[in-house]
This record gives sequence, C-alpha cells and structure tokens, in this order.
Amino acid sequence: MRIYNTLSKKIEEFIPNDGNNVKIYTCGPTVYHYAHIGNLRTYIFEDILEKGLTYLGYNVKRAMNITDVGHLTSDGDTGEDKMEKGARREGKTVYEIADFYTEAFLNDMKKLNIKIPSIIEKASDNIDIYIKMISKMLDDGYAYISNGNVYFDISKADSYYELSGKNPDDLKIGVRDTVSLDSSKKNPMDFVLWFTLSKFENQIMKWDSPWGVGYPGWHIECSGISYKIFGDYLDIHCGGVDNIFPHHTNEIAQSEAFLGHKWCNYWCHGAHLNDESGKMSKSNGEFLTVSLLEKKGYSPLDYRFFCLNSHYRNSLVFTYDSLDIARNAYKKVKNKVSLLKEEGDIQKDLFDKYRGMFCDAISNDLNTSSMITVLYDVLKANELNNTTKIELLKDFDKVLSLDLFVEDDSSIDKDFEEYITNMINERNEAKKNKDYARADEIRNTLLEKKVKLIDTREGTTFELM
Repeated sequence: MRIYNTLSKKIEEFIPNDGNNVKIYTCGPTVYHYAHIGNLRTYIFEDILEKGLTYLGYNVKRAMNITDVGHLTSDGDTGEDKMEKGARREGKTVYEIADFYTEAFLNDMKKLNIKIPSIIEKASDNIDIYIKMISKMLDDGYAYISNGNVYFDISKADSYYELSGKNPDDLKIGVRDTVSLDSSKKNPMDFVLWFTLSKFENQIMKWDSPWGVGYPGWHIECSGISYKIFGDYLDIHCGGVDNIFPHHTNEIAQSEAFLGHKWCNYWCHGAHLNDESGKMSKSNGEFLTVSLLEKKGYSPLDYRFFCLNSHYRNSLVFTYDSLDIARNAYKKVKNKVSLLKEEGDIQKDLFDKYRGMFCDAISNDLNTSSMITVLYDVLKANELNNTTKIELLKDFDKVLSLDLFVEDDSSIDKDFEEYITNMINERNEAKKNKDYARADEIRNTLLEKKVKLIDTREGTTFELM
C-alpha cells in the first residue's frame, strides 16, 4: 500500500507499527446540525481507505469521535457555541440536539454505504482522559495556566509547523484575521486545553476539573480518545484538509508532549467539495444534505459514485449537471450487471489478473477512478465469461460498496410512485391543517403497502420496506 502522507508531503509505502494490524483514527462530526454532502465526501474517502486496506489483507481497527461538546469558532474565545446555537434554533436541550444529529449522521453514513467505525466515542464521555493529559502537560512544562484557562505553549513543540508547512511569520497578529490578540497567551498561536473563564459565563456543558469548573478545548478530544482506544501509537489519522491547521497540528503537539515520542506516522486528508461559488458549508447557499438529494430524486449511491470518480485529494465541484452525469453512468453500470447470468466455471487465472489490477488501483494512493476503470474493463472484457465477471464485480464491491447486485428502488412502478407522492402531499396538507389523525392514517396506509415515510427538515421522503 502506498499513500500520500501530509506530514512528509509525498506518497509513501505504508508500514504499520504492529505488523499487519492497522490503527486508524478519523475525526467525527460536531453534532449540532445535519452533515452536508461536503462533510460526507471525507467520510466516503475514509470508508474506501478502511475497506481498501482490509481488501489488501490488513487487519483494520478504526475509531471516530462524536463532538457533542459545544465549541467556539477559535481558541481566542470568539464566535458562538455550536451546540447551544443548535439548541436555541430548535428549542431543545444541547443533549437532545447531540442525540438527534448523531442519529441523523449515522443514518446518512448507512445510506451512503459507509461502514460505521467499530469504535465511536462521545467527546463528553471522556473528560477524565482530557484532564489526565492536561495535568501531565502542566507538570512537564508544556502547558501553563493564565487568567483561569490552561494553554499549550507551542514554543515547546519543536516541529509545530511540520504538518501544515505554514510560515510562522504569516501567522503574526495583523497578517491574518484568524490570529487575534489574547493577552492571556504567551504566544499568539498558543491554544486552549481547558477553559474555566470564558466570555460564555452561562455555558451549559461544564465539568469539574483541578483548575475549576469548565470545558475542554476543541483539540484535546481527538488526542484523548485516540490515546484511550489505541494507546501510545497510531498508524493513520484522517480528516478533511481544513483539519490540517490548526486542529491536527495541535493534536500532534499535545499528543507528543503527553507521550514523549512521535505519535502518528501517516496523516491523510480529503480535499474539499466545492459548489460553483466556492467551498461548501452549512451557511453557504442551498444546504446540501443527503435527504435533499433524495428529495430531488437522487439515490445516495449516485452521490457516492460521483465522488468515487474523482481522487480524494482533488477538489471536486458539485453541480446537479455533474451529479446527473454520474447518476446516468451508475445506472448504466447497474443495468449491465443485471444482465449478467452465470455461465461456466470461474477462470482462475483471469480472475487473479483483474483482481491484481484492482489491488494496484487501491495501492496507488486509493485511486478510485482507476478502480472504476477496472470495473468497466471487466464488464467489457471478451476474454471473461459471465461467471468470472460476476465474481470479480462482487469482489470489487467489497471496497466500492455500490450495491452492484442489489435491485434498485428506482424500479418502482411509475403509477405507484405517483400514488405515494400524492399521499405524501395529502399528508403534508393534513399536518398543515393540524389534522393529525388523517396524517397518521396516511402513514399507516403506506406502511401496509410496505412504504416507510421519512420526515426530514428538508421534507418527507420514502423508502420501500
């Protein structure tokens, strides 16, 4: 396996710390809102990484955090607490918000055939780990207390800018808006490990600590959870490119200060999904979610196929026209697969040949577009009988996860689909008129017909049971 390492800025041979066993940590969502499809592109890349390594014969253990602790937008005590913002928006408690959007995120993962990591840890469940790490960093001189808060001293981290490749002079106060004066810090780029005194005096999510009642800084979570699950060494740490600085940079500094040695050898980052106006975000234009795509008639796997046709390190521009092209190509692949009928025995030599080509694509820095090309090569190869094609495609789908041999819901009868749509519209009107009895009656009628309604913030969709 060869993969691009952000730390070294080059493609390297992947060598795990422990033989064939691989430890992967992937940054999870902050659960204050639905994940947009830009967020989910990163999780698709991480899914291909985990499944690709498994396909190549590695034993993979993957952990992910769920950030259910409210965070400010920077280490300078600025911005809004995301969890409390979500709670105000929906009239719920921060804990109800966290539970609701955690479930929504995991449902989106399932729809996209993203394997749920074997270990998921809530940030709020690990306060004791953060306190343990911060206490040791204070004892060892890597951290200091100022104005009631605990800060990490980046002057003690010898290779602080190695991951990001940033020039410290470009980060001086006044050069960039992201760097602001905080009189409590020794250095402008020092970051918070624990807040006890914040401008947010009525913070809901607070815990006791040796330094007073407060809450953790937003970098310590991933370091703490990774240490709890994997111990002193981690093989691969993943995330989006926006995590490189400062989040992953600060993770390295604090983890290596706590552990006393190099922590993680390989850092892998997925590029942004942009819309035509720039980087996709929750506040930029139409809020693009999996549910919205479904409402517009797309399958979540249309979007997965769209992502797989581009390399994870290349920025990808989303338009509905480009998604239409991907959807049509995906449908053609599914149609060709559906026409394959077993004939003859598996051609072992040819099976191994094409499987080797697929392995090469995985090993070449997760080249998913090459994986798709091998899939097309199998479909059109005259030297392969149908039995061999079927077995190869089933094998490839362990990584691609495109449900190549699953019948499409799109095969639904058009008249039945129109009936469902009309029933949904009638139910929406009944709810609008506060006729909840009729709304429930419509839901139950559709359930009897094996149609499950799914209510989202973007509207009501359905799935066949």
